[in-house]
Amino acid sequence: MTVPFANLRRPALLLALPALLLASCNRNPEANNGPDDDTPTSGRIKISVDETFAPILKSQVDTFQQLYTLAHIDAEYKAEEYVAEDLMSGKVRAIVMARPLTAPEKAKLEKQLLIPRTTHIATDGLAIILHPSNPDSLLTLAQLKAIFTGQNAEWKQVSSTNKLGTVDVVFDANRSSTTRYVQDSITRGVPLTKRVYAAKSNPALLDYVATHPNAIGIVGANWISDRDDAAVQRFLKRVTIASISKSANPASPDDYLQPYQAYLALKTYPLRRDVYIISREGRAGLGTGFASFVAGTKGQLIVLKSGLMPATGQTRIVTTSKK
Repeated sequence: MTVPFANLRRPALLLALPALLLASCNRNPEANNGPDDDTPTSGRIKISVDETFAPILKSQVDTFQQLYTLAHIDAEYKAEEYVAEDLMSGKVRAIVMARPLTAPEKAKLEKQLLIPRTTHIATDGLAIILHPSNPDSLLTLAQLKAIFTGQNAEWKQVSSTNKLGTVDVVFDANRSSTTRYVQDSITRGVPLTKRVYAAKSNPALLDYVATHPNAIGIVGANWISDRDDAAVQRFLKRVTIASISKSANPASPDDYLQPYQAYLALKTYPLRRDVYIISREGRAGLGTGFASFVAGTKGQLIVLKSGLMPATGQTRIVTTSKK
């Protein structure tokens, strides 16, 4: 018996329609993450990145796309709070920031039947930036707390010989990871001084400190650590990087450290934080592939060159003695 062709096709269509409807319901129309058939090395996705890590992540994205020419990663650089919000809402599938997800954030993703993947990619050091005319380039954590809370509102309170006047505290942006770090790890919950200025970007912060002798700022190490970068060389000619001691009563200048890789590796520099790539992908997509690349050999070499401490790989530290 001959069965009409239309009758052969109808069951398949009836089965396919619910699947198509289900897929369209689950897809976020504003995510713009590209087709669902992307792979770890091809396709297109959007990611959000803490703008503190813009220099190193731009290098990571450029290198990844040069190696995998069918991969396209649209990275947006913004304040940490907005980065986390992007992941929660599904606007992006992966983010880069300087903290793991909080318990409420994990719970929110679990309600969406998602288990986030967190990959440690680096350890960053936060640098305290001063104007070159400031004589107080050796600071303790206790002095930083007093400055950031306004307890020491004048530079003469830091040092009786300092004639610079009122202290101006400068952050990169509102809701930034550096602001959160200062409140969590330096002021320990004590409110910040009212003399706080948001420069809106890290380059603007460096420019502000370079032109305002009273200012003190804080930036991620990757903005000032890659000595081969022309922009870094220009910044370092215009500002001073303060040396920090975790001791309240340092015995000698050797107790004060800058955010060099060796001190990040030895965990002796006091202003350290870990950097993560966090993905909400439920499969091995392009976000997962990019995270694997950054955590792999080539990506970790980029981290090493940037001045941050790689999360993986062997590091050789050579100690020299003074004669």
